[in-house]
Amino acid sequence: EVQLVESGGGLVQAGGSLRLSCAASGFRLDDYNIGWFRQAPGKEREGISCVYSSDDGSTVYAESVKGRFTMSSDNAKNTVYLQMNNLLPEDTAVYYCARANDDCNPDEYWGQGTQVTVSS
Repeated sequence: EVQLVESGGGLVQAGGSLRLSCAASGFRLDDYNIGWFRQAPGKEREGISCVYSSDDGSTVYAESVKGRFTMSSDNAKNTVYLQMNNLLPEDTAVYYCARANDDCNPDEYWGQGTQVTVSS
Protein backbone atom coordinates (compact mmCIF):
# COMPACT_ATOMS: atom_id res chain seq x y z
CA GLU A 1 0.00 0.00 0.00
CA VAL A 2 1.31 3.40 -0.98
CA GLN A 3 1.42 5.86 1.90
CA LEU A 4 2.93 9.26 2.57
CA VAL A 5 2.99 10.57 6.13
CA GLU A 6 3.98 14.13 6.95
CA SER A 7 5.16 15.31 10.34
CA GLY A 8 6.97 18.22 11.91
CA GLY A 9 4.42 21.00 11.69
CA GLY A 10 3.61 23.28 14.57
CA LEU A 11 3.38 26.82 15.85
CA VAL A 12 6.40 29.07 15.42
CA GLN A 13 7.08 32.78 15.61
CA ALA A 14 7.93 34.75 12.50
CA GLY A 15 11.60 34.35 11.69
CA GLY A 16 11.70 30.87 13.16
CA SER A 17 12.33 27.51 11.54
CA LEU A 18 10.65 24.15 11.18
CA ARG A 19 11.60 20.94 9.42
CA LEU A 20 8.85 18.87 7.88
CA SER A 21 9.29 15.19 7.13
CA CYS A 22 7.48 13.04 4.58
CA ALA A 23 7.93 9.32 5.13
CA ALA A 24 6.94 7.09 2.24
CA SER A 25 6.00 3.43 2.17
CA GLY A 26 4.89 1.13 -0.60
CA PHE A 27 7.22 2.65 -3.15
CA ARG A 28 10.73 4.04 -3.41
CA LEU A 29 10.89 7.81 -3.18
CA ASP A 30 13.83 8.01 -5.52
CA ASP A 31 11.79 6.35 -8.29
CA TYR A 32 9.37 9.28 -8.39
CA ASN A 33 9.27 13.04 -8.41
CA ILE A 34 8.11 14.22 -5.00
CA GLY A 35 6.55 17.58 -4.29
CA TRP A 36 5.64 19.69 -1.30
CA PHE A 37 2.42 21.64 -1.53
CA ARG A 38 0.53 23.89 0.84
CA GLN A 39 -2.95 25.25 1.19
CA ALA A 40 -4.00 28.14 3.36
CA PRO A 41 -7.64 28.75 4.32
CA GLY A 42 -9.52 30.36 1.48
CA LYS A 43 -6.60 30.03 -0.91
CA GLU A 44 -5.75 27.66 -3.72
CA ARG A 45 -3.23 24.92 -3.28
CA GLU A 46 0.31 26.08 -4.03
CA GLY A 47 3.18 23.92 -5.18
CA ILE A 48 6.25 25.05 -3.27
CA SER A 49 9.01 22.60 -4.12
CA CYS A 50 9.69 19.46 -6.09
CA VAL A 51 12.60 17.06 -6.35
CA TYR A 52 13.07 15.18 -9.58
CA SER A 53 13.80 11.47 -9.62
CA SER A 54 16.45 11.86 -12.30
CA ASP A 55 20.03 11.06 -11.44
CA ASP A 56 20.90 14.64 -10.56
CA GLY A 57 17.95 14.93 -8.17
CA SER A 58 17.44 18.57 -9.07
CA THR A 59 15.01 20.55 -6.96
CA VAL A 60 12.81 23.48 -7.89
CA TYR A 61 11.14 26.01 -5.63
CA ALA A 62 8.32 28.49 -5.88
CA GLU A 63 9.40 32.11 -5.81
CA SER A 64 7.49 32.58 -2.56
CA VAL A 65 9.86 30.22 -0.70
CA LYS A 66 13.07 30.36 -2.71
CA GLY A 67 16.05 31.09 -0.52
CA ARG A 68 14.16 30.21 2.67
CA PHE A 69 13.04 26.61 2.15
CA THR A 70 15.25 23.65 1.27
CA MET A 71 14.07 20.23 0.21
CA SER A 72 16.25 17.18 0.81
CA SER A 73 15.98 13.40 0.70
CA ASP A 74 17.24 10.47 2.71
CA ASN A 75 16.80 7.48 0.44
CA ALA A 76 17.89 5.05 3.14
CA LYS A 77 14.94 6.23 5.26
CA ASN A 78 12.67 6.68 2.22
CA THR A 79 11.94 10.15 3.57
CA VAL A 80 12.02 13.66 2.15
CA TYR A 81 12.34 16.78 4.23
CA LEU A 82 11.44 20.41 3.90
CA GLN A 83 13.63 22.72 5.96
CA MET A 84 11.81 26.01 6.39
CA ASN A 85 13.77 28.99 7.65
CA ASN A 86 12.84 32.62 8.19
CA LEU A 87 9.19 31.71 8.33
CA LEU A 88 6.62 34.41 7.64
CA PRO A 89 2.99 34.66 8.75
CA GLU A 90 1.97 34.12 5.14
CA ASP A 91 3.60 30.68 5.27
CA THR A 92 0.76 29.56 7.54
CA ALA A 93 -0.96 26.64 5.81
CA VAL A 94 -1.45 22.91 5.80
CA TYR A 95 1.58 21.36 4.15
CA TYR A 96 1.34 18.19 2.10
CA CYS A 97 3.81 15.98 0.30
CA ALA A 98 2.75 14.04 -2.75
CA ARG A 99 4.10 11.92 -5.51
CA ALA A 100 4.32 14.06 -8.60
CA ASN A 101 4.26 13.67 -12.36
CA ASP A 102 6.77 14.96 -14.88
CA ASP A 103 5.41 18.48 -14.43
CA CYS A 104 5.61 18.17 -10.64
CA ASN A 105 1.86 18.18 -10.34
CA PRO A 106 0.59 15.76 -7.73
CA ASP A 107 -0.58 12.32 -8.75
CA GLU A 108 -3.09 10.33 -6.73
CA TYR A 109 -0.95 9.78 -3.63
CA TRP A 110 -0.92 12.43 -0.93
CA GLY A 111 -0.10 12.58 2.73
CA GLN A 112 -2.62 13.70 5.32
CA GLY A 113 -0.98 17.08 5.77
CA THR A 114 0.65 18.85 8.68
CA GLN A 115 -0.36 22.27 9.99
CA VAL A 116 2.20 25.05 10.06
CA THR A 117 1.20 28.22 11.87
CA VAL A 118 3.49 31.24 11.95
CA SER A 119 2.63 33.98 14.42
CA SER A 120 3.62 37.58 13.87
